[in-house]
Amino acid sequence: KRATTTCVIMNKRKLPVSSVCAGEQIECDRAFKKQRLAIADDKQTDCTSANATLKTIGTHSGTFHCDEVLACYMLSQHTKDYRNAKIVRSRDSDVLSTADIVVDVGSEFDLKGNKFDHHQREFNQQFSEKYATKLSSAGLIYKYFGKEIVRDIIENRGDDVHTNNDEEMKNAPLTEDMLEVVYNKVYASLIESVDAIDNGIKQYDTETQARYLQRTDLGSRVSGLNAWWNQASDDDIQMRQFGKAMRVTGEALVDCVLWIYKSWLPARNIVDAALRQRHEVHSSGQILRLSTYCPWVEHFYQMHEANALEPMPVYVLFADTSGQWRIRAVPDGVASFGLIKALPNPWRGKRDTELSELCGVDGCVFVHSSGFIGGNKTYDGALKMAELALQYQNDGNTADKTK
Repeated sequence: KRATTTCVIMNKRKLPVSSVCAGEQIECDRAFKKQRLAIADDKQTDCTSANATLKTIGTHSGTFHCDEVLACYMLSQHTKDYRNAKIVRSRDSDVLSTADIVVDVGSEFDLKGNKFDHHQREFNQQFSEKYATKLSSAGLIYKYFGKEIVRDIIENRGDDVHTNNDEEMKNAPLTEDMLEVVYNKVYASLIESVDAIDNGIKQYDTETQARYLQRTDLGSRVSGLNAWWNQASDDDIQMRQFGKAMRVTGEALVDCVLWIYKSWLPARNIVDAALRQRHEVHSSGQILRLSTYCPWVEHFYQMHEANALEPMPVYVLFADTSGQWRIRAVPDGVASFGLIKALPNPWRGKRDTELSELCGVDGCVFVHSSGFIGGNKTYDGALKMAELALQYQNDGNTADKTK
């Protein structure tokens, strides 16, 4: 029978960082700092088989993948029942039968029996009716434990990241409705891609060869932490690398949850105000002004879907970090590079005085060569550029879907 390695992830807050796996000391990455995952900086990761009183999470041995690594992280760091659980990596059914919960191995999904595998032929669970992507072990754990995990991260890690509206958020505690929104958004933003990649689901319905390689996704980063073909490898080494992979996936999850809760979610009110006031900015209602820059595209389209905007806004104005103003063409979808109406073709790639003389507006700074964004030194200048762009009829080879 294959050898089994055990690892206990201990999350003792406010203690120095240390990691011990199979008797070997592992240096934690100090760069994670305060806003990083629970097993970095002021947290303790103690990997040992000494504490037999803890619950056990079972998963497969050998090469590890992003889905079970993330599943183990979520359970052991952010759930009440499995916090600090011992992680057992094995393919021995007798060993796995002693675990309190089993993920990504065993060819069985049984919610009441705490068995969360997705490899069996008959398995075909999705996160909700909205999704077609089959769940991996990460998606399974998130589907059934995700709200507890999200709440734990927000309540115990929320102060790791500071924003300009922290005081306002303290006076508006996490509600069930807010939790539901964050829970669903985290799945769409992070977990679904882990599910899809592990199940071999293509991102696009096309046989066209990709123009470039993409090896920086979370799954690729985790895969690269397995021992290379020309490196020494045994169960102890793989367990140590598994711990590193947990830190990587945990960092990604915590960052994702906190960004959604503390940055993306509060932006909704700003976008809502911009839409309500759009006719005050310009009589056409097709130019929006954000009171401050924020993640606006998804909120914009969610509000459009709920209550169709007529006529459709095509430009958004906002101040940049230097106090100058930007004019941004509205994309034709949430994740699209296409534009409803690009900035005029003759302006593209031009800057400063040349651009101001070309369009007849003082203070122009630039227009991107693709026409998706431009800049002016003042709000009035950016608004004038938007008004002129609104009137301009782009030629047939450029983006203009307002016709």
